[in-house]
Amino acid sequence: MSTRINNIRALLERSNQDLSKIEEEYNKSLHAKSIDPNLKIDIKNYCENLRSVLDYLARDIRDKYCPSAKSNDRFYFPILPDGNQFSNQTQKWFPDLHKSCQDLYSFLESIQPYQSEKTKWIGLFNKLNNENKHGDLVEQIRTESKQVKVDFQGGSVSWNPSAVKFGSGVYIGGVPVNPNTQMPIPHPSQKVEIITWIDFKFQGINVSALWLLKESYAGIDNIATTIQEWL
Repeated sequence: MSTRINNIRALLERSNQDLSKIEEEYNKSLHAKSIDPNLKIDIKNYCENLRSVLDYLARDIRDKYCPSAKSNDRFYFPILPDGNQFSNQTQKWFPDLHKSCQDLYSFLESIQPYQSEKTKWIGLFNKLNNENKHGDLVEQIRTESKQVKVDFQGGSVSWNPSAVKFGSGVYIGGVPVNPNTQMPIPHPSQKVEIITWIDFKFQGINVSALWLLKESYAGIDNIATTIQEWL
């Protein structure tokens, strides 16, 4: 088991290095209309390495806590969409884990994607990894959003111009807003910036690609650290 633990740490270290390279490539692609196919391959490999971390942990759990499990059964680290499927599948993959190590069972249950907004990432990660592995390299959609920021003495205000519309009689920092241009009338006491945010989202998942990749690394690193306390 010690060899597998070392391999898990090695996979996490490599994933962290790969994440830095992926982030660099995203920064280079901000003004391109599409993602380089090689970056898609890097993301596929990155996700598969992280998934291997989870499945190695699953094997360690079975080895220590599930003596009645059949050695030739196929099993995976549990990532299930609802409580019933978690209960049924976990009993199949990890027989009597809820009896042999209740705390570990409860931890696995607590990180399932249906539990809260904070755990949804693991379901999205699983979907991304499965599509990359069994379907096709997941396409990414380039998105742009704008924000207006006004700095003035005593503070600053920012807003999304596509979501906020000003009528007449509106003042920002003591300066009136022109309802036609939706901008404060030029004034030496203010600095007005229009900031453009560029991002890529995974098609069919509709979340920021880089956000999900970072969240997946941090989450799986935490899962590995926590579970290894029981191993």
